Amino acid sequence: MDEDKERETAEFYERLKVELDNSNSWPAEYLFKFIVPTSDENIKKVEEAFNCMGAVIKTTKSRTGKFTSISIDLEVKDSQEIIDKYQEVSTIKGIVSL
Repeated sequence: MDEDKERETAEFYERLKVELDNSNSWPAEYLFKFIVPTSDENIKKVEEAFNCMGAVIKTTKSRTGKFTSISIDLEVKDSQEIIDKYQEVSTIKGIVSL
C-alpha cells in the first residue's frame, strides 16, 4: 500500500510541475497557501522552511483558533523550487497544502 501512495504522490508532483511550467514563465511570483493546526511549533516550522528567501508571510487564525492559515508570497526560480518546498513542509503534522 505504501508503494501505491508513493507512486500517487510522485505522479501528483509530476502533473503539478507540467501545469506550473505551462502556466508560468520563470522566475515568477508564487503564492503558497497552507493550513496547519494552530501551534507555535507548526507555524514556526513553515516559516523556517521559507526563512532567508525574501518571502512575505501572512498568518491568520481561524474563527475558533484551532487552525492557522499561512500565505507565503515568494519569487521562485522554477517549478522544481515550488515542488521542493511543498515536499519539505509536507512532513509537518496536520499540514494541508492548498
